Amino acid sequence: MIVGIDKGAAPVGIAEAKAWLRLGGSQDDAVVAGLIRSAVDLCEAFTGQMLIVRTVTEEMPLGAGWIGLVRRPVVAVEAVTGLAGDEETGLDAEAWRVEIDRDGAARLRVDDPGAATQLRIAYRAGMAAEANAVPEAIRQGLARMIQHLHGARDDAPEVPAIIAALWQPWRRVGLGAGARR
Repeated sequence: MIVGIDKGAAPVGIAEAKAWLRLGGSQDDAVVAGLIRSAVDLCEAFTGQMLIVRTVTEEMPLGAGWIGLVRRPVVAVEAVTGLAGDEETGLDAEAWRVEIDRDGAARLRVDDPGAATQLRIAYRAGMAAEANAVPEAIRQGLARMIQHLHGARDDAPEVPAIIAALWQPWRRVGLGAGARR
């Protein structure tokens, strides 16, 4: 279960989004910022990937074997903490192993959990280090999605075909989140 994701920077700025929407002034900045967040959430759900590298924290029961991390593409696992009731114990790097596939899917195995019955895993995931490194087709799709959300305020937020076509090359689909190996 994901317990936290750092917000980080948006791949499209307010000024860029307002230019697509043909809005001026600063009175609509909060509305546009909300549209940007919604468009990014929809893009990340559609592609199955986080756009900009940020820290994710997951908690899960400790099980035997490999544990799949939910978000991708995983860049690095930063810390693994064992949880037993109210006790928290940081696990040494020798107590666990991580495997990260080429597509960014990652698995973690804890060999020496001590008294822990649950784990808290902090890791970094995302396809680009900063906004300008996000592929331009994704950024173009985000700008169009912001425009679509602004124009279709009362409709369900579905991804139009033109935007899906822009995002499709980066779509990663799995058989289940956190699948074990």
